[in-house]
Amino acid sequence: MQKVPYNFNAQKNLEILSKGAFLTTKSGNKVNTMVIGWGNLGIMWRLPIFSAMVRQNRFTYELIEKSREFTVTIPYVDLPQAIAVCGSKSGRNMDKLAACGLKTRKSLQIATPVLDVPGMHFECSLVYSRLMGKDNLNSALNELWYNKEPDDYHMFYFGEILESYITE
Repeated sequence: MQKVPYNFNAQKNLEILSKGAFLTTKSGNKVNTMVIGWGNLGIMWRLPIFSAMVRQNRFTYELIEKSREFTVTIPYVDLPQAIAVCGSKSGRNMDKLAACGLKTRKSLQIATPVLDVPGMHFECSLVYSRLMGKDNLNSALNELWYNKEPDDYHMFYFGEILESYITE
């Protein structure tokens, strides 16, 4: 493991994120990961922040609401099966990690683990969350992303990045 600044490899990490990264959370003995393709990395409140969006109907939403923390793994290897399963199945109904053969490793500062795959990892503690709504959303984006599931808007989660590191 190599500790690095949160913005290390920022361009590479954001490019991979747009194709699929993993957001993991844990509450009690339940660990769940999901695929994210949207997220932001930056500074807010003078803190390094990773912001991610999770729909309220997702199992991950339930776990983050309880744990108030999450990790993000940006894989530096191709994981097409894991992306397919973790992006389309619910952790309520199955152990997605076992189904994909994914393992986890202990985080340095939080209870939620990171995926044990080569890549960039962020350990995040929730500092703010906000439910989005249609009133302030561009109508074309609302039509494109929320037309099929009205009123299933994303929760924005802003996590302070407590640790950032690369594993091989």
